Amino acid sequence: MASSQHPPQPYRSVADAYANRTLFITGATGFMGKVLVEKLLRDCADVKCVYLLIRPKKGVDAVQRRDDYLRHIVFDHVRDTNKAQLEKIKLIRGDILSDGLGISDEDRILLTENVEVVFHCAANVRFDQELKQAVNFNTNGALRVLGLAEQMKRLLAFLHVSTSYCQCNEEVVEEKYYPAPHNPLGISKLTELVSSDVLGLVTPSLLSNLPNTYAYTKALAEDLVCSYRDRLPVAIARPTIVVAAWKEPIPGWVEGTNGPTGLMIGAGRGVLRTMHCNADYEADIVPVDITMNAIIVLGAERINNKNKREVMFCNVSGANVNTLTWGDALETGRKHFYDAPLCFALWYPDGSMKSNYYYHMLCVMLFHYLPAYLIDFLLIVLRRKPFMVKIQKRITQGLEILQYYTTKEWVFKNDNMRTMFARLSEEDRKKFNFDMSDVHWPTYFLNYILGVRHYVLKEAPDTLPKARRLLRKLYILDKIVQIIFYTLLLWFVWSYWNVVLGSIQFVFDNGIEFARKVFTPTRHVPARL
Repeated sequence: MASSQHPPQPYRSVADAYANRTLFITGATGFMGKVLVEKLLRDCADVKCVYLLIRPKKGVDAVQRRDDYLRHIVFDHVRDTNKAQLEKIKLIRGDILSDGLGISDEDRILLTENVEVVFHCAANVRFDQELKQAVNFNTNGALRVLGLAEQMKRLLAFLHVSTSYCQCNEEVVEEKYYPAPHNPLGISKLTELVSSDVLGLVTPSLLSNLPNTYAYTKALAEDLVCSYRDRLPVAIARPTIVVAAWKEPIPGWVEGTNGPTGLMIGAGRGVLRTMHCNADYEADIVPVDITMNAIIVLGAERINNKNKREVMFCNVSGANVNTLTWGDALETGRKHFYDAPLCFALWYPDGSMKSNYYYHMLCVMLFHYLPAYLIDFLLIVLRRKPFMVKIQKRITQGLEILQYYTTKEWVFKNDNMRTMFARLSEEDRKKFNFDMSDVHWPTYFLNYILGVRHYVLKEAPDTLPKARRLLRKLYILDKIVQIIFYTLLLWFVWSYWNVVLGSIQFVFDNGIEFARKVFTPTRHVPARL
């Protein structure tokens, strides 16, 4: 499979590549999918029609679902500036988990006769998913979409959104084909025939050193997509860690609590005090709008590349551009969290990264579980329902999953990404900017935190004064507790100094005596006759 990319045929602009095109998108209701749809409507004004695969809901017809979707805040700009664009969105009732995608015969004919570009974004991003479920969604889901795409008579581009971390067994991830650990169709058949309990037993050996079922099933899906290279014009985008919007559709907009967002909330609540991480390693995070701009441009290049059998790869990464380490991210985020704290916190936000795993686990016991058991004990005494230990167990499980990524370092080659950007006109570089060097991290993190407050936690901007007052109270309380703790520690040492010294002396003396017995040579006296 070729990894080099021939220059596509010249085109006037990215928008021109999509002009009068009919698109089909899976995963449009997800975080990345919404940004993709909004950007296409915003800056590809002449796109003809965009079909979205949406799961049906009982009691809600397709028109109502489309209207509810387009009322989302991300479409405010399009609604205010060019409302007619929203009429180009058409819903296709179906499900990525159903045979044939659960699409009606009428809709299938509609898609196969008209669609020219497919964006397959649907994926289950849970890292702890059972293998059977992960394969059904991420691998079989891709197979079902490929089956539909193969029937599309006018198809010019099949864009598969993968992840750079499905190749994390490689220290250097290049923009090329990597074979999956196993045959994707074989694993698909295996998961159909074998029960979840049995699969759970063999999953560790199947993963082939990949960290979780998400990475494994995305690797299978990538291989599967590449196997269609003789039948479909394929392009594969591999984003790294996708986070809140930089500029569009709204600075700081974010959905869900996956990855860094969940860590941010846990730290802001004061319940996350330690994290196993190498602070000097690069945090390869990429804002969602930069990610989707790159994918849209990749789609334009795929449309215009006449070598249809060549699989085009693009690692959507900020590698070696405007580098941000995990330590930098923590300190920048901490500073802005103090400027824009959360309305509800259990303790003063603090903590640090630990490169030593055992030191980290000691801090987990002291600063996560010990306070959690204490709080739950007090709640039980007050006849209230305990909850802190349960929360800390969930945090610990999340940290164990994420520490794989924060304690390893990869090199993600992104030559194709940078070459794509270099080929853009000045106008397109502004409209579809994916140059990471333009990101000002302090401003970005402030918007990210404000976005988490507003869009994820539903804390309005006018609650900031109240949150800052709470933060000051928690700071004072935290200092009082520290003073009490260290005072008691000093009192204990002072009161029991002689006992402590005597114990140390006792151990020291016994150790010396034991060493003398072991290492002093025994004198052998000859027996008398």
